[in-house]
Amino acid sequence: MVKKGEIGDKSEKKKSRWGWIFGAILVVLLATAVASSINTNKISLSNHQHNQACNCADSRKYTGIVEDCCCDYETVDGLNEEVLNPLLQELVTTPFFRYFKVKLWCDCPFWPDDGMCRLRDCSVCECEENEFPEIFKKPGRISSQDLVCQEGKPQATVDRTLDRRAFRGWVEIDNPWTSDDETDNAEMTYVNLQLNPERYTGYTGPSARRIWDAIYTENCPRYPSGEFCKEKKVLYKLISGLHSSISIHIAADYLLDEAANVWGQNLQLMYDRVLQYPDRVRNLYFTYLFVLRAVTKAADYLEQAEYDTGNPTEDLKTKSLMKQLLYNPKLQAACPIPFDEAKLWQGQSGPELRQQIQKQFRNISALMDCVGCEKCRLWGKLQVLGLGTALKILFSVDGQDHVDQHLQLQRNEVIALGNLLNRLSESVKLVRQMGPSAEKIMEGQVFAHADHTSTWRRIWTSLSKLRWESDKEIT
Repeated sequence: MVKKGEIGDKSEKKKSRWGWIFGAILVVLLATAVASSINTNKISLSNHQHNQACNCADSRKYTGIVEDCCCDYETVDGLNEEVLNPLLQELVTTPFFRYFKVKLWCDCPFWPDDGMCRLRDCSVCECEENEFPEIFKKPGRISSQDLVCQEGKPQATVDRTLDRRAFRGWVEIDNPWTSDDETDNAEMTYVNLQLNPERYTGYTGPSARRIWDAIYTENCPRYPSGEFCKEKKVLYKLISGLHSSISIHIAADYLLDEAANVWGQNLQLMYDRVLQYPDRVRNLYFTYLFVLRAVTKAADYLEQAEYDTGNPTEDLKTKSLMKQLLYNPKLQAACPIPFDEAKLWQGQSGPELRQQIQKQFRNISALMDCVGCEKCRLWGKLQVLGLGTALKILFSVDGQDHVDQHLQLQRNEVIALGNLLNRLSESVKLVRQMGPSAEKIMEGQVFAHADHTSTWRRIWTSLSKLRWESDKEIT
């Protein structure tokens, strides 16, 4: 028989035991929160300070021939790092490739745009009338000078068949693959691309998603495996590769701390938007090789072109860099034909199919006027024009040596083509540099989550055992 005093003692023991248990739970919760905070800070710090990502060769998951192309991933990486990227990085800083003519103020032809960008980095620095080469406006020269588009406006509203005599002077002619009226100079302005880098702008939400949804669903539908013809598959892969490149540049130059104006790499964003989807990386390589093929196919034209800006020293440098790019012996030996366009447009339906895809790409081009962020619109228009120029070079003529068919490019098309190739080259480089670190961070988060889950499972098991033993002892 249990006495009254013993019941009281047991009750006090039970309270004391459960007090200890709750105390243990509180300590574990605090320790877990601190550990989680440390892990989060480590990830954040790696995003802030990871200027030189680990380039781990053994982590490469892309090997063999790039699909539908004529080069393998390893060759592309080697050529890009050793030859192409250094040349392109220097080429786009020259006065000729620095200034891009663009129509920034356009009404969206599909819907009223309600997308607002909340950062001043959405704005573009437009060049004043006397700050870009006079020869870009009309024939003639200006005295040699440093042509710089002055910034300082924090709230500004936007900081074929090729013969041996291919170039016949710059022309003003509309690109059949794009929607803009390239001859309408009255509504176009020059922008210094060096002062308006492609980077994070804060342009997100439904407005931004609607652009890509319209591109993919209405003009470039995702193709079921084996059901789309090669030509439509090419269009999808080009747009997907361009989309991947844009996402990579946003992640590589991201506003990490708006209050302190700290910019850096956002490795998690790069993983979430690109790296976790291998097809997106493969399509990036495909688009790079496609555009590279267009540039090398137009070698005669681009070699003879006039890169005049009124600065003879810089103009000679531009011409020299272009020749080094077009006729690089390592490129010609390792990857002479990056993409073989001769495999497309075969059969009786070829011309009709070409017109259909051309119309779809023109619609994609027109959608750039619906982008609600001016800097995003600038780079969207430039890169879509560059891609349209590549399509024009590869597909606007039938490849036969007809005297009456000659490639004609606008100056603006060449500027867009060169800058697009550089953007794609930089994206391929960033995938190789940032990719292993981004994937390690994400693996660390998965392991940390699994470890936390396992820890809580052990804690709960231990507490359940303590409770069972406590109740058994008291009763």
